Amino acid sequence: MTTPSVLKRLRVKDYSHIEPLPDPPREPDMQQNRVLVPAESALIAYFKPRNDVVICGQGYLIEDVGDPVQFSPDCVFADGASSDSIDDLNGYIISVIGKPPDFVLEVASRSTGVRDYTVKREGYAALGVREYWRFNHTGGRYHNAPLGGDALVDGAYEPIEIVHEPDGRHWGYSDALGLELWWDDGELRFRDPETGRYLPTPREFGDALEEAEARVEQERAARLAAEAELRRLRERLERNNDSN
Repeated sequence: MTTPSVLKRLRVKDYSHIEPLPDPPREPDMQQNRVLVPAESALIAYFKPRNDVVICGQGYLIEDVGDPVQFSPDCVFADGASSDSIDDLNGYIISVIGKPPDFVLEVASRSTGVRDYTVKREGYAALGVREYWRFNHTGGRYHNAPLGGDALVDGAYEPIEIVHEPDGRHWGYSDALGLELWWDDGELRFRDPETGRYLPTPREFGDALEEAEARVEQERAARLAAEAELRRLRERLERNNDSN
């Protein structure tokens, strides 16, 4: 059976004395950021109405205070958790949060590609991460597949089914998120299975807002023109009545 990430009673209640985790060293990767930033922003916006969800990334993930730092996931999602300790400790310490992440995502890069689907896969399973997903914007240059996911079942990962569409897109369903992950022409998109629509990125949301504002302005201009025409017709009718 799938192993849930259960919120446990915190072993560390007061962590003010704990030394914050260091910032992981990262090589600039513009392609990776181009994929990750809009997708993560869309995910944050989708879950914004909830205050019991943690979405973060690019900080260290460890089991307990004092453990050696190894993994710094690109994106972490935890349901039923608080972000306060993560902000203060500059990372995700499972013993402090009280549960492992429900979802971890790695976006392929030149320096960590092979490590993502080998060492990290074993490491995240050992840490109890409920789902581990990998996205390769190159389609296969850095990872062993464009899109891959694993679910923790009885302490070990089992592959999540990935659907390969005839048009070249790939997708799988994340039970942890309640959303689909899509590889769409090298772009990472989250899709709501109920609506069948991708979650809008900040750029798409901005474009939609501009279009809505433009429609409102057009409707306002049309209303003003109709009101002016109505006034003109009334004035004409009054003149005709006066002349008669």
